[in-house]
Amino acid sequence: MPRFDRRRFLLAWLRAPLRIASITPSSPRLAGLMTQEISAATGPVLELGPGNGVFTAALLKRGIAQSDLTLVEYERNFAALLQDRFPGARVLQADVREMWKTALSGSFFGSVVSGLPLLAMQPDDVHELLEGCFSNLKPYGAFYQFTYGPKCPVPLEILDSLGLVSKRIGWTLRNIPPAAVYRISRRHQPMALIEQRRA
Repeated sequence: MPRFDRRRFLLAWLRAPLRIASITPSSPRLAGLMTQEISAATGPVLELGPGNGVFTAALLKRGIAQSDLTLVEYERNFAALLQDRFPGARVLQADVREMWKTALSGSFFGSVVSGLPLLAMQPDDVHELLEGCFSNLKPYGAFYQFTYGPKCPVPLEILDSLGLVSKRIGWTLRNIPPAAVYRISRRHQPMALIEQRRA
């Protein structure tokens, strides 16, 4: 990992600690866990809060074409970095709370990969975020989220109100700090669609 990437994260965290999940980029091990169920067959992928692009690079290794990636990053410096590193991807410098009202209106995705600090967000904002994402996800689509906490960062009442369920699909010590990965999906999915996602 380039040393200046660590410096970028630290400076971004100092500017806005509630918007940046960590003072250091996620590890390749965590990136592998976040993307392990995603493949070229998944379809277009939406990445939220990609930072320096660790998860983005892992998605490319999984066979996702840059042209099938939409990266939504609030921090201007990170957005410019992503555009430089992944010129074939669609990079939007935007607030995730506004993205469905403007640039992403009418877009549909196979998966969402989130690097957002959900625990630092207001419950109403988390509810609105997930509602918007699942309104724009294909039937088999899933929302992947990591957390440093001991349980899913989306409260059970929000999951229940939206007809969603969460499942921990991985955990690693090889990250600073250690992290777990959750798949959030619709409660009722035909088994064929679930197997299609895992294939």
